[in-house]
Amino acid sequence: MRVGGTKGGGASPGEAEAGSATVDDVTVDDMTADDVTVDDMAVDDVTVDDMTADNVWAGDVSVGDVLPPLEIEVTRTLIVAGAIASRDYQDVHHDAELARQKGSPDIFMNILTTNGLVGRYITDHFGPGAVLRKVAIRLGAPNYPGDTMVLTGSVEELAGATATVRVVGANGIGRHVTGTVTVTLPPGGAS
Repeated sequence: MRVGGTKGGGASPGEAEAGSATVDDVTVDDMTADDVTVDDMAVDDVTVDDMTADNVWAGDVSVGDVLPPLEIEVTRTLIVAGAIASRDYQDVHHDAELARQKGSPDIFMNILTTNGLVGRYITDHFGPGAVLRKVAIRLGAPNYPGDTMVLTGSVEELAGATATVRVVGANGIGRHVTGTVTVTLPPGGAS
């Protein structure tokens, strides 16, 4: 992975200048799929001990626990940014006129953005030590700009440190997403 860039006197393209990279040194244009590999990102670099303050511990979770709701404003920017970030260039996610020509009243959120928001809902609640193991969702009513999606959840199953959470995301026209998330929590807690 190249850490230098061409701004601010950084390394030339293709060279690495250790310790000199700043946020301004790397742009999307500087990176290709070959620039970052799994070897560059070690999961072992972060431990639960580094993140103890905000975790929900496995022993503190019970079947039937209800997660607090999360309200997400569905903006045109969120819809388009989510589609671009997930490389979903279908016109119904960014071009209102073409979406209308295809029978939709406006652009609408793609499933990958919804999947990411569901994952965020779970990790925001359970903390940085939580590890998503499985996200199984089904879409229903579309998320259109100007609406609000409210995510709610409850713990359905618990097996050791692994919880299955039922998640529902509702908007002004119905249920946008339903499904389950399997998450492993850090060991410890009251039980």
